[in-house]
Amino acid sequence: MSAREEILGRIRTALGPDRAAPPEVQRDYRLTDDREPEVLRDVLVDRLEDYKATVVRCGPAAVAATVAEALRTALGEHDPADVVVAPGLPGDWRPDGATEDDGRPAVALAAHAAAVTGVSVAIAETGTLVLDGSPPCGRRALSLLPDCLVCVVTADQVVGGVPEGLARLDPVAPLTMISGPSATSDIELQRVEGVHGPRTLVVVLVA
Repeated sequence: MSAREEILGRIRTALGPDRAAPPEVQRDYRLTDDREPEVLRDVLVDRLEDYKATVVRCGPAAVAATVAEALRTALGEHDPADVVVAPGLPGDWRPDGATEDDGRPAVALAAHAAAVTGVSVAIAETGTLVLDGSPPCGRRALSLLPDCLVCVVTADQVVGGVPEGLARLDPVAPLTMISGPSATSDIELQRVEGVHGPRTLVVVLVA
């Protein structure tokens, strides 16, 4: 008998043979959001800015230029090679001179000033960006180690609530959920940014 089987056996013995069946989980919560796409995008922007992220909007033809300008604003004058991008990021989204992530050791990613990725879904109600490890999103370390993260979100990736967002995701994928720059608070509620991830989050919303 394994330790797991022994523990489960003891639990069954403690509960006894007459234990009641667990109550059925009520799932009458809202599964979809009927608000117009433009409204959902406005809600997403409002939530992200409330979390101290920077949001810039652009059209589909101006993504690379907008990303480059956002990086200049966030980093000042910088070496373009200090920006690392997800391997599946579309070519017309990449700033000139950026370095593609080639699976280099994670410690090498921390030496880059910024990372640029796509997202899998953006949840408006909670202001959450979800990266799933796919080529446009890149591996998890890419979104956690550089001090500045730029995420490109397209209009069709924005959904209203969490149930709708989760329905679009593979439950076994390595999901990373981002709501604003990395931040925590100590016992005196002093906010400290950059403890567990990027101190600067820029979202480029394409619509």
